[in-house]
Amino acid sequence: MSPALLNQQVPLPSGFDKTTTAREVLQGLRLDGRTAIVTGGYSGLGLETVRALSEAGAQVIVPARDMQKAEAALAGMDKVEIAWLDLINPRSIDEFAQQFLSRNRPLQLLINGAGIMIAPLTRDARGYESQFSTNHLGHFQLTARLFPALRQANGARVVCVSSAGHRLSDIHFEDPNYYHRPYEKWPAYGQSKTANVLFALALDTLGKNVGVRAFSLHPGAIFTPLLRFMAHEDYGVVGALNEQGEIKTTAEAGFKTPEQGAATAVWCATSPQLEGRGGVYCEDCDIATLMIEKDALHGVMPWAVDAESAHKLWKLSEQLTGVTFNPDES
Repeated sequence: MSPALLNQQVPLPSGFDKTTTAREVLQGLRLDGRTAIVTGGYSGLGLETVRALSEAGAQVIVPARDMQKAEAALAGMDKVEIAWLDLINPRSIDEFAQQFLSRNRPLQLLINGAGIMIAPLTRDARGYESQFSTNHLGHFQLTARLFPALRQANGARVVCVSSAGHRLSDIHFEDPNYYHRPYEKWPAYGQSKTANVLFALALDTLGKNVGVRAFSLHPGAIFTPLLRFMAHEDYGVVGALNEQGEIKTTAEAGFKTPEQGAATAVWCATSPQLEGRGGVYCEDCDIATLMIEKDALHGVMPWAVDAESAHKLWKLSEQLTGVTFNPDES
């Protein structure tokens, strides 16, 4: 691993912490004239992200697979648009991006926040495992298609919402889609979250020369609809069961509120403290440390900030999606 990469994973410090909310991150900042796209922006952390960005003046576009649900969740919010997109459907990704590009508007902020967690084994139409497809490959293709607008912004940020769950698995390059090994929902989730970190690293390396910086992050532990596939025993895995086997409250579990959980993504997308930086994994509104021990409570695993793996994943993603993506030439 490059010493330069290791040196990047050092807290600033930012002055924020795990209790900081998205609105507090944006205090004193105005985003008028900026356009943001937030996947997953009509539920959980994404909804709070959209709320904070739009209140600060940004024009926010929310891609939605369930248009009716999105319209209900975002009703009454100013400066928010909704457009259909299904991240597991490559054609819908291309149609969404083409519709946006046809308006010839720069894209300053792309927050790749949609995802699924510990889903049972399902596959997209191409046969790819759903967590890897939704959480990583869909966002890879979306970012590729939108890159001309990101480049046009002359200073854009792409934010990939990962998770501390990335410590559960590196990328299994020989069999990322579980064709030849038994499916395990937790490692599959971990692999997709490692992919988010590696994608941000590779994108930043390739995009910084044209003014596009990328970041990844762990938002914190939060009770959101992302947990819809959780069996009762899975709550124990994340420390959310008490001694009686009951699910703890947010306070009892030490979890964040959705407003706090959205803060790190908003910080990565907008903070002046990150000017001239990129490719780093963040948590609690600051750059995270490198994780030395796998059971540590904080930090990023070395395998997720490895430049060689990031390049290898980029090439694999191009192969699986059929999207050749060279930011220098986009």
